[in-house]
Amino acid sequence: MAANTPRPSKAERSADAREQARKLQEQRAAAAKRKSLFIKLGVVVAVVAIIGIIAAIVFQNSNNDVPDAGPAPRGGNADGGIVLVSDTELGGTGGATVDVASLGPAPTTTAPPEPRGVAKAPAGEPAQIVVYVDVNCVHCAEFETAYADQLKTWLAAGDATVEYRNVAYLDRSSPTNYSSRGANALACVADAAPASYLPFTQAVFAHHAQGEMSNDELAQLASDNGADVGSCIEDGTFRPFAKFTQESARRDQIPGTPSVWVQGEVWNPETDPDFAGWAQGLIDAA
Repeated sequence: MAANTPRPSKAERSADAREQARKLQEQRAAAAKRKSLFIKLGVVVAVVAIIGIIAAIVFQNSNNDVPDAGPAPRGGNADGGIVLVSDTELGGTGGATVDVASLGPAPTTTAPPEPRGVAKAPAGEPAQIVVYVDVNCVHCAEFETAYADQLKTWLAAGDATVEYRNVAYLDRSSPTNYSSRGANALACVADAAPASYLPFTQAVFAHHAQGEMSNDELAQLASDNGADVGSCIEDGTFRPFAKFTQESARRDQIPGTPSVWVQGEVWNPETDPDFAGWAQGLIDAA
């Protein structure tokens, strides 16, 4: 026969009730403390986010405050391009002043793009290749990955000149105006170290998958490719030239990037997916 369990006394029951009440009170206090902490952390996170947004807006506005006129880099021309005449040498005039005001009003109607300065080279001269690119453009990165070595081969052989027009269509989706800053960095390298321009261009697009670069990172990448242009990049020396190139492209109604012309003819990747083969035919006929 099982032993009877003694019934707790009234005093024991009261003590147990007080202990349960104390534990419940402690649990509620701890929950309230956690809730208060979460609220405070949420407020801090919100404030930091707001400060970040404000800073980004201020930074972008300051980056948009670029003069309409400024110098063209070495190799730069009046059409907003940087011209390679070999894999290590630049053509173009450079040093001249470009001014957005000289471009005239933007067109009011949609028409097939007719980029200024694009034409068939005279017979016996290297074929003309003009490439519109944006450093923040994934398709431009793909184009460079696929065809940069081919462009270099044509340049080294004297078969073609290659003119890069570095536009900034994608600044609208970048809080740091990376497209414009990248275009400025490319112009800085062209001006200071022409032989580094082509390898730096390849390096910039090879970096695309890793995201946007700061000015310091652009300067380091330039240094890695033989160009000391940190102050030029930080000062935005050729931002007016980049702005001029961008506005020229808009007025010429260049639809997007990459857009490529060879001997005055525009490349259509849908009908001619093999750019190298298509361009080679035009180069051979030059």
